[in-house]
Amino acid sequence: MNYLEFEEPIKTLREQLVQAKEIESKNDLDMTTTIVELEEKIAEVTKEIYGKLTAWQRVLVSRHPDRPYTLDYMEALTDGAFMELHGDRNVKDDKAMVGGLGEIDGQPVMLIGQQKGNNTKKRQYRNFGMANPEGYRKALRLMKLAEKFNIPVVTLIDTPGAYPGLEAEERGQGEAIARNLIEMVQLRVPIICVIIGEGASGGALGIGIGDKVLMLENTWYSVISPESCSSILWKSWDHKVKAAEALKLTGEDMLSNQLIDGIIPEPLGGAHNNREEMYATLKGEINMHLKKLMPMDSDKRIDIRIRKFSNMGVVTAS
Repeated sequence: MNYLEFEEPIKTLREQLVQAKEIESKNDLDMTTTIVELEEKIAEVTKEIYGKLTAWQRVLVSRHPDRPYTLDYMEALTDGAFMELHGDRNVKDDKAMVGGLGEIDGQPVMLIGQQKGNNTKKRQYRNFGMANPEGYRKALRLMKLAEKFNIPVVTLIDTPGAYPGLEAEERGQGEAIARNLIEMVQLRVPIICVIIGEGASGGALGIGIGDKVLMLENTWYSVISPESCSSILWKSWDHKVKAAEALKLTGEDMLSNQLIDGIIPEPLGGAHNNREEMYATLKGEINMHLKKLMPMDSDKRIDIRIRKFSNMGVVTAS
């Protein structure tokens, strides 16, 4: 397991726990008391550390290399019966944007999201989760397919941003994202958007318009990353911690500003610490919201969706 810098006390205790179990197995000694005490101490220290994370530390947790990625969630939520669909029918199949059909507890859903890759080779293959225009057009094609068959859409957002390369701009990156915004707000089926890792800029917003927009506890959502913000304002990354605080990018900040609809709790120590619990929690949240959204009249649902996003940033002075 990989550990972040602020998780060092947890790492030390877990190493001691492993040693105690090895001593017990190799020397036929009863280490039960020591093992129980260490397990309790690990839970206590983890709770203390994760109970007071700074904005920057939440950014780090959202990028944890052991954290589940989009395809992990898609396979888990559909009990391994996820069928991926490919291509935008125009340019190519963008590997940074994945999507397809599956069932969540018997309910057909269209799942769409950015995929980063869990090792260096796969990250390069997936372009580090940074989609090109064809990725957003593929996402829209799948949404329209879901609309045709009255299947709700669930998007899983985890991207450092849309790909900023010259070729992406030549193929209409801005237009592709803008098109998704106007189409998603009018889509006649329920849309649930969940930020499972990083939610950066238009790259996240391109699949982020929904009836319910949710964030996992240790994720972030902002117009820009702390590093890029620091680079613009202070000409270096040295002030990224300060930038993270100023950007108000955590779930608590976003919820207090009425920019999201809810925060989904993660297992103690983050989603990477107990994947199965995280999968079960997310599945429960999706089911709960779908049961409320599916029976609604489509026109009413669209009207509520439009008003929700139109009211963001509006200030009424008395």
